Formats: sequence, C-alpha cells, structure tokens
Amino acid sequence: MNKIYEQLVAYKEKGIDMVVVTAIEKQGEGPVEVGKKMIVTTDNLHGTVGGGALEHEAIDIARKLLNKRTHLTEKYFLNEGNLIKGAKTLPMVCGGTVTLFYEFVGVKNFVYIFGAGHVGQALARVLKPLDFHLTVIDERQAVIEQFEGADVINHQSFAGYIDDHGIKDNSFVVVCTPSHKYDYHVINKILERDLKPCYIGMLCSLEKRKSYLDKTYEAFGKDINLRHFYSPIGLDLGGGSPEEIAISIAAEILAIHHGKKDHRHMRGNLNDQNRYW
Repeated sequence: MNKIYEQLVAYKEKGIDMVVVTAIEKQGEGPVEVGKKMIVTTDNLHGTVGGGALEHEAIDIARKLLNKRTHLTEKYFLNEGNLIKGAKTLPMVCGGTVTLFYEFVGVKNFVYIFGAGHVGQALARVLKPLDFHLTVIDERQAVIEQFEGADVINHQSFAGYIDDHGIKDNSFVVVCTPSHKYDYHVINKILERDLKPCYIGMLCSLEKRKSYLDKTYEAFGKDINLRHFYSPIGLDLGGGSPEEIAISIAAEILAIHHGKKDHRHMRGNLNDQNRYW
C-alpha cells in the first residue's frame, strides 16, 4: 500500500493527472477488500481493486473521469444476469456488492498564457492560488526572465511552442502577446492543427476582433468553429489596469470551468446570434 502513496506523490509532483480508485464498501463475496486502491492515469496503472470485470470497469470509468476532472462513487453487483436497486451489475459470479470511490487528483485545469507582459503576469498572480496549472510562453528574453508564478516558463516563439508541445484538450488559452501578428499566429496555429481547448481568449478591442475574424474567415472559411473563441476577453467587470483585466479574465475562466451561465462576457451575449458566434 505504501508504494501506492509513493506513486501518488510522484505523479502529483510531476503534475500528472490521475484518478485514485478505492474500495470503500463490500458486502458478500468479491475479489477485493475494503481499502484497496488503484491509481489510473492516461497511460499507466498501479495497484488493484480485484481484477476481472470489476477492475476493467474501474479503469474505463477512471479514464473517463480524467477528461471530466471530477469524482464519482459507484456501487457494483457482482452477479451476472441479476439486478439490485442502486447498483450496476457486472459479468461476475461472486454474488456480492462492492462500492468504489473514484477520486480525481490533479490541478483544476491547464492554462496557457501566451505573453508574459503586465496582463500575463497579473493573471498568473490571480490564477495560481486557484490550483490551475500555468504555462507561460514568450519569445522576449528580458520579459520571460522576470516572470513569476507559472509552473512552466517557455522562452520560445509563440506558435513554435504549439508546434513543439501542442495544447491539452479542454484547457484554457489566453492570448496577450505584444503584437496582433503574434496573437493571430497563436490562434491560427490552434485552428490549423484542430486542437481542442475549451477556451481561447484574445486580449483586444472590438476593432481588432473584427480585423482578426475577417482574416480568419478568409483563411479557414465561414464555417470555422469559433464557439470557444472569446474576444474581447473577460467578463464585463469594468476597469482597465492589468490587475483589473486579469480579474476579469480569471472570472471568465472560472465561470466556464464551473459551467455557469448568463454572465456578461465582453465578447457579447451568445444569445445575440451574429455571424461571429
């Protein structure tokens, strides 16, 4: 059992998401004892919750929860062909019931900040205490050397980072580079590679947004999916200092992360249908 905890700590230190599956209740016969644990990551397994159909089910559920970044408690009836209320029947003949607790262990989500200037730095100060994993990218040596609070700091070209490392699915991307040209390079690279963050926010004015969208439709066609594109970025809180803008962006990220609706986004209400959304 100690090895399970050692592995958990090792994964946590490396920022690797995992689901810890624990047998928390058992009645009757079954292949696992209460307290047994298994760690499931995208690529690896450690420990066991009994093997057979129960463990196969646990691995499948755990990997789905890795994408959802959430927890679950589920009860199983180990008696093929029979049913009991409140339990999922598995193709086993033990006859007992087992309850597993699936605990997601990882950061709240991954945020990529393209641009290490005043807004990027202020945003890192807001998001880091909220358990987001922060990666900042900037090609300006002097600026990146002064950046504090990110988990990963990359000194390289903005679009080059995406070519080298990609972007995690369902993550958050904040684009606040020092040039409109670099902003476009980042977002277009994400579109070109069909990457799937749940949020791409660009720091800009309405005029800049229109210019970008006109070029994007020209390059990718009018049917390009911009549902996750937020520009101007942030909730409509007011204020124009880097700190106020950072709070606005962080609030928007939290609202999307928690699935909250009806906030006033700077990009406009999604119920106001127009050609951009």
